[in-house]
Amino acid sequence: MKKLLLAGKAILGAGLIILFLQSCKNETKQEDPKEVAEDANEAKFDSIDNKEDDSEFLVDQAEINLAEIEIGKLAQSKSTNPEVKKFGKMLVDEHTKSASEVSALAKAKNFTLPTSLTEDGQEEYKKLNEKTGLDFDKKFADMMIDGHEKAIKKLEDAAKNATDDDVKLWASTNIAGLTAHLEHAKLLKQNLDKK
Repeated sequence: MKKLLLAGKAILGAGLIILFLQSCKNETKQEDPKEVAEDANEAKFDSIDNKEDDSEFLVDQAEINLAEIEIGKLAQSKSTNPEVKKFGKMLVDEHTKSASEVSALAKAKNFTLPTSLTEDGQEEYKKLNEKTGLDFDKKFADMMIDGHEKAIKKLEDAAKNATDDDVKLWASTNIAGLTAHLEHAKLLKQNLDKK
């Protein structure tokens, strides 16, 4: 009887330790804001695939805007190159405007968006922030070229494939602006590569 009682206490104790460790593990890891938004949209529009695709596009646009704003601020504060600083300010201004438009569109469509920098955005920011001087400027220009090429592709896809007319219109009207950013970034990179 004593052995049975002792074994029961040991099992109960082990179970409590596992529960405690599991709860500690969950507290330290905060969920990525993009995943939270996507999960919320998926729950809302699970039976309507086309709504889910349109919501994913707007979630991506919100993620891009948040990252570009923070990276633009970093470029303004960290770079010593006036052209990089100017480009950073333009990014903050343009992507703040875009973020406002995306937010209004998402609200009208009842889509949930991330409201803070995602894990990927934080990682990119960290990589850039580790650089200094000309290395910072070149990494910034490379990130802007790569990021804008990907963003333009997403806009082009949504302009063709979005099922919601408002989403499709917003995507198609923003291609030219991002294309101008891309050309500006390429020119900036050319000038930096001469140094």
